[in-house]
Amino acid sequence: MEFLCCWLYAIDRYGFPPSIPDTLSALREIKQMGFSYAELEGVSGPNLVSVYEHRHEIKDLVTEIGLHVANFVPVIPELRELEEEKWRYGREMFQKGVEVAKTIGAEFIQIDSFPPCLECLDGVQYDSENVTNYGALWRYRLSPEFSWDRQWEVFVSNAKWCAQRAQDAGLKLIVEPRVGEIVSNTDAMLRLIEAVDEPNLGAIIDTAHQYAQKEILPLSIAKLGDRLFYLHLSDNDGSRNDHFVPGDGTIDWVGFFEALKIIGYQGYAGLDIAKTKEELSVSYLKARDIYAQYASEAGL
Repeated sequence: MEFLCCWLYAIDRYGFPPSIPDTLSALREIKQMGFSYAELEGVSGPNLVSVYEHRHEIKDLVTEIGLHVANFVPVIPELRELEEEKWRYGREMFQKGVEVAKTIGAEFIQIDSFPPCLECLDGVQYDSENVTNYGALWRYRLSPEFSWDRQWEVFVSNAKWCAQRAQDAGLKLIVEPRVGEIVSNTDAMLRLIEAVDEPNLGAIIDTAHQYAQKEILPLSIAKLGDRLFYLHLSDNDGSRNDHFVPGDGTIDWVGFFEALKIIGYQGYAGLDIAKTKEELSVSYLKARDIYAQYASEAGL
């Protein structure tokens, strides 16, 4: 098992989304902390375009410092939009994301499902103000015109298209079930995998989101099996999807790592931590040591 520093480190340190100079600084800091593996993101629109335009500079940096960016995350809410003009724009953004992933040598490219296209009164809208608003109330209003079947059809169609473009580039496509989104739990993820029907599509278990969904995490691991491609690790008390250092919540990490051992998981374990009590880098190193101990005790 290889421990990886998730891009939430950069977001918590520099804001959402980080500028290109801050992106380069964050990558250097991740390496200086002692990580050999990292993530990178680009947010649909000017930020993703900027990451695309600077992809060779980013590649040169990570090669120079010996950092492997395993996962590139183009953050593209448009892929769930019901209007064709919007989701086609999302596909254009994803294609740029594929080019970034190829250039920097990533193994994975990630999309998320985002909240459904309902009127939002309170929830995470992935802007600079509330991307880490883990206490969001998730208040939405259903309009008579909304069709869940159409919402699901659009996202499945775009996820399949993304999986095929990723496959063409030699990449695996991963989706992270998150609180309040179209794909919010393990069973929704299994339904997506079945509907998309592409072998390179797999899941991320984000422990913070799934524990807040009241999932039994070892059961989620068993359900996903060989379609569990990736992990995001952080702790909370199950009442909110906070992303804390292990031990600051109530997740049963012994049972979690034992379940990973049972299915033979050999992928990355990403540290996905924000809003920490201590200095951010200290919290990441502390979390890495704790998780490494659990993994060792489980025989991973």
